Amino acid sequence: MKMHLNFATSDLGRSIEFYSTLLDARPNKTFSDYALFVTERPALELALAAAAAVEPPGDAHYGIVVETLDEVDRAAGRLAKAGLIEAIEREQTCCYANQSKVWTIDPEKRRWEIYVVHEETEERGSAGESCCGGRDEASNACCAG
Repeated sequence: MKMHLNFATSDLGRSIEFYSTLLDARPNKTFSDYALFVTERPALELALAAAAAVEPPGDAHYGIVVETLDEVDRAAGRLAKAGLIEAIEREQTCCYANQSKVWTIDPEKRRWEIYVVHEETEERGSAGESCCGGRDEASNACCAG
């Protein structure tokens, strides 16, 4: 089974470079108005379609779960080399799990995390921590963004 995502992009070239770095893969198909990534790890088909304008996403974010901290570190290295790191979190409690992750943002402002879960918790998040890259200040709930 694979997940399929189709994202519009106003700058196909920048988006191809971003997702090549994020996924550590090159697109399987590339046309002047379209690119398709097909990867096994993660099991994903990601289509990028050129558009004149793209609305910034609302409260969604996307994630790639990996099995080891080394995989998070390798992803952080790729993203850092490309100047694409938004944040790195180590051993943070978020969404009822202790996690380490690296955050990045694509050219259309879609937020992505690559993370490993160290252990499940009974706590959603800690009051002083930024969970899932954002916190709903009104409710102090993590994973709001």
